[in-house]
Amino acid sequence: MAQWLGAPVTGGATSATRARDIDRQETCKLLDNALGDGELSNEEHRERVSTATNAVTLGDLQVLLADLQTDSNPVPPPTAKSPLKFGGWGILAAAFGVSVLLGLGIGWGIYGNTSSPLDFTTDPGAKPDGVAPVVLTPPTQLLSLGGLTGLIDQTRKRFGNAEGYRLVIYPTYAVLDRPDPNDERRVLTYDYRGGWDDPTNSAKGAADGAVPVDMSKFDPTAAVGILRGAPETLHMKQTDVKSTYLIIEPATDPTTPGALSLAVYVSSDYGGGSIVFAGDGTIKRVNLPS
Repeated sequence: MAQWLGAPVTGGATSATRARDIDRQETCKLLDNALGDGELSNEEHRERVSTATNAVTLGDLQVLLADLQTDSNPVPPPTAKSPLKFGGWGILAAAFGVSVLLGLGIGWGIYGNTSSPLDFTTDPGAKPDGVAPVVLTPPTQLLSLGGLTGLIDQTRKRFGNAEGYRLVIYPTYAVLDRPDPNDERRVLTYDYRGGWDDPTNSAKGAADGAVPVDMSKFDPTAAVGILRGAPETLHMKQTDVKSTYLIIEPATDPTTPGALSLAVYVSSDYGGGSIVFAGDGTIKRVNLPS
């Protein structure tokens, strides 16, 4: 368990040991791999990534990977089953059935509900239709000035505003917690990968007293500057950096309702650190790697 996630943990870590940012980030990477390998559906992946970013202990993270074929939890391949045996007539009958179904499918796909291919004097698929190609150019490098502003713009277009309880932005994707439009006591989690997908089905309850805030109330230029200087600020070599992400949340200062608190997290094999700052770029705290 001591080297289950991220950099090695000393002192005999257990499932009750508090998780570090690098542990959460490594879990998200393993979940991304599981999505790419087909082990998780998009909905399962969104739900687990959201849970991972809020995990408190290593046990919370371990549960998210327990049923996956990761390096830390290998699963042997299933035993191959003997193929079914058919007699000669069975093979012929099966082949005939497949050919009939294939023919029906191709015929219906090409000719729709027409009674005969002779109903078409020319191939309808070859006729010019005047439909222009639609080329999508969503922001993908999210930890940049254009990426942050583009993400906020797409958030407003998708939801009508940029309000939420928490926004976690990774280099190529983001996760947003927003109030359920049908019940503000519930929180829905949305996943962004070139566009905001549908929320996960398993909504959670909002924390007592939690109020959604406008996630766009920060200076993106100041945020990007802090992001790019974070490794040097945290006394980390750029070549050692494994992951960087930004978390935007409501500020806890009761004298500034609606204000935001932003935090940049940088991790490496040698530890991780963070920089907490206000929406205007004012630094609140610098946590050097420990």
